[in-house]
Amino acid sequence: MQISRFAASDTAPRLFHAPLIGSWETKAVVPTVSTFFGIVVRMYYREHGPPHFHADYQGEHASFTFDGETLAGSLRSRTARRLIKKWALARRDALEANWVRARACERLLWIAPLE
Repeated sequence: MQISRFAASDTAPRLFHAPLIGSWETKAVVPTVSTFFGIVVRMYYREHGPPHFHADYQGEHASFTFDGETLAGSLRSRTARRLIKKWALARRDALEANWVRARACERLLWIAPLE
């Protein structure tokens, strides 16, 4: 894991512990917004398309709508997909608020995991 540093003119957080994605010229911060049962949920800054989030589970990656439906990628685990859908439906308001914050390059808030 690397520490991403932004110039004073950027509106993103100064220091954020997150993996760096993309080429050297186009690094993107990918904040983790929740984790539960081995599932890691992230939202990208300056994302496009319909509102969505990304989930990783056991080396697999997929993006999901705020209704928990798969947009791209795949998770083979039916249990993981079921838990993600349950989490997304229960946390839809928080997901929508974070989507607005991400589009504005504001600090994303932690979203409560499933219990």
